Amino acid sequence: MHLAVIDYAIILFYMATLVVIGRVLRKQASGSMDDYFLAGRKMPWWLLGLSNMAAWLDMTGTMVITSFLFMLGPRGLYIEFRGGACLVLVFLMLWLGKWHRRSGVITGAEWIIYRFGSDVWGHFARLVTVVATVVTTVGMLAYSFKGAGLFLAMFVPFSPFTCTLIMVAITTLYTLEAGFYGVVFSDVFQSICIWIGVIFIVIMAVSKIVGGENLAAVAYSVTGNQSWTTTFPQWHTPMPKGYEQYSFLTGIVMIYLLKSILQGLGIGQDPKYFGARSDRDCGFLSFSSGWFMMLRWPLMLGFAILGLFLVRDLFPDQSVLTQSADLIKNHLGPVSASRWPEVIANIMNHPDSYSPELIGGIKSIMGPDWSTKISLLSHQGTIDPERILPAVILYNLPIGLRGLLIVALLAAAMSTFNALINIAAGFLTRDLYQGYIRPRAGNKELIYISYASSVLLVMLGMLMAYSTRSINDIWGWLTVGLVGGLSVPGILRLYWWRFNSGGFAIGTIVGLFTAVGQRIFFSDLPEMQQFTFLTTAGLIGSIIGTYLTKPTDQKVLEHFYKTTRPFGLWAPFKSILAAKQRSIMEKEHRNDLIAIPFALCWLVTMLMAPMQLMIGEYKSFAITLGLLLIALAGLYVFWYRPLNLAHKLSELEKTNSAHVNSEITSVSRNSN
Repeated sequence: MHLAVIDYAIILFYMATLVVIGRVLRKQASGSMDDYFLAGRKMPWWLLGLSNMAAWLDMTGTMVITSFLFMLGPRGLYIEFRGGACLVLVFLMLWLGKWHRRSGVITGAEWIIYRFGSDVWGHFARLVTVVATVVTTVGMLAYSFKGAGLFLAMFVPFSPFTCTLIMVAITTLYTLEAGFYGVVFSDVFQSICIWIGVIFIVIMAVSKIVGGENLAAVAYSVTGNQSWTTTFPQWHTPMPKGYEQYSFLTGIVMIYLLKSILQGLGIGQDPKYFGARSDRDCGFLSFSSGWFMMLRWPLMLGFAILGLFLVRDLFPDQSVLTQSADLIKNHLGPVSASRWPEVIANIMNHPDSYSPELIGGIKSIMGPDWSTKISLLSHQGTIDPERILPAVILYNLPIGLRGLLIVALLAAAMSTFNALINIAAGFLTRDLYQGYIRPRAGNKELIYISYASSVLLVMLGMLMAYSTRSINDIWGWLTVGLVGGLSVPGILRLYWWRFNSGGFAIGTIVGLFTAVGQRIFFSDLPEMQQFTFLTTAGLIGSIIGTYLTKPTDQKVLEHFYKTTRPFGLWAPFKSILAAKQRSIMEKEHRNDLIAIPFALCWLVTMLMAPMQLMIGEYKSFAITLGLLLIALAGLYVFWYRPLNLAHKLSELEKTNSAHVNSEITSVSRNSN
């Protein structure tokens, strides 16, 4: 079963629109490197916030989170403390966004020179940052490509790999054409598609429940989980084959929360924050991103609910899944988990290429509609939860609406893809090529280098995606393993004055190569062990590197402290600020830290509340809503009001300074 002509027409129209956006914005983007990578630092906060939401709302992540909501109900939110819940947004909103904006640089690697200086170790640390960014980007691209292939192969008669190639070609084209302008404006267009999808899916899911079906009973019959409609994380919960490591739910949630806090303390090197117009805009764009992303969770829970009813109707007896998987493996020999989606797609689309015994056996087990059912077959012989989302679109939605929802999710995938490419290409162009190969390269040459960098990144991402077992597998490594390896140097660079470029470079190298080695040689290591082992490796490398190399130059540290004004272990430098400035800074720090629990509570309750409302858990919803209101009140007192006041004072100082300069110029002219 594939799409109708009108569905294909909607998809083609969407892709053509993206290419037009890229062509229209090409001239604006080619004005300078600031224009290409940061849109000239002129974007308003609400537009950057909308773009931030679209960049973080990716197709592959949506499929992964839907799979956990399908298995766990609203409690699936807690699993995504590892990344999908975007808890790191809290730290960007409170202080990290504005700290990075104050540097005035374009890329995170440039920021390294700003923080550590331009000696030999400073430049080495900058190059290490480029390498780490490229590795991370390639991993994220592989994750995105893997999900895109699995998704699109459900709708068109091609393999997942071929589907990925088509989508990547279109996205690369408009990303190359328009740079950061294309990222932001296409994200706005894509967000509109996503919002339309949210409305339709939520209405369909709620109508299923309101129609008299007992959701808890249906969920139990499909997943075997008696607590599907609850929202409090139990210590232990049943999970299907391949997901057993998540059974100890409370324990793993605590690990994920710790991981998100550690990661959140060290991030911020995002073009959207470097390109923001003011400190206040950094906070506002993060706050608006959180509200925009709230829409993602009702959408995904809607898919999960519809998936429960679909699986119940297709597989009254789920033992046929195990029988079918065993039959395929017996006929084709050992099939790796990474190759399984390709095999299933080929059996669906080209059954004549396989023996009549195999196809006949599958048909006798699954029935005459076997080609519909087999798309949900996992390598373990169970329902593949990562296929729930595309299956719902294909089998539950009417013609036309199918095309619209596919466009919404393609939009999510492409917005993430172009944001990743824009960041990493900026590092390779600005920090590697212009920084060390061709310092005097012209603007046109640099933009062409960014094109070549983008193509290289895409090729490496495709190669890694081809060897990945599942999207949850690579997502777990990226958000827990790799982040664990890189988090310690990222944190220490901001909060400890003695931490130097040698510590950053060596800590990053140790964390990065240990994470890559773990991925190659110990890929089955559970996520909790990945995080513990790789974080420890990064910490040891950072401390050893710091004390093996000389401290950062005093003048560099003083400049960093004066402009960034961080808190942490910076006591030796507080005296370089005037007493009044130091008092204002310390009050800002105190408010930012007090606001942390309110901000975390705001984000988690804001994501959970609409899901509780959807499934009719009204008592739980009332409690969550009360907590949300308390969190918002705390944010108003300790974050919004001080931030807004500081912005007004800053604008007043700028106005007064401009007036004084104007008076001086006037007096000078008159005296002449």
